[in-house]
Amino acid sequence: MLSLPLDREATDPKLLRQALGRFATGVTVITTRAPDGKCEGLTANSFSAVSLDPPLVLWSLRLASPSLPSFKSSGAFVVNVLSSEQSTTSQHFATPRHDKFEDVAFSEGIGGCPMLDGSLAIFECRTESMIEGGDHMIFIGRVIQAHYREGEPLIFAGGRYGTHTPLED
Repeated sequence: MLSLPLDREATDPKLLRQALGRFATGVTVITTRAPDGKCEGLTANSFSAVSLDPPLVLWSLRLASPSLPSFKSSGAFVVNVLSSEQSTTSQHFATPRHDKFEDVAFSEGIGGCPMLDGSLAIFECRTESMIEGGDHMIFIGRVIQAHYREGEPLIFAGGRYGTHTPLED
């Protein structure tokens, strides 16, 4: 087993990333509509539930991200939880491009934020607060409306996409 000296201030970012990659996460695309009307979206696996009462969720975005100003100023965002059939959607939104929504099917949710067709779950959120944490901005959102359907979630672990396989009881 590889060990990381986590008590040191200067942890090797590559080793830390590899260790964090052992934690399987769902895959989401977070979307917003900037005040100027431009749609923004990015793949994120930093999504998490915070509270049921009030209904709060969180996710984080690198401070160096070119879409940070749009997310900070919009006041709303949508979390699109991807299904196992949407690995190409995840890759699409993880790749820099001028218009990420060209040829992407979506409807408009809260504040005009894109809700991606085919998503397994969708959380329409108002931005409740933003907290700077290290090299990321943490967004906490109040869930205004949630939608879901049955299906297999897209999972990411160890640098690869996968799906879950339930254990036998």
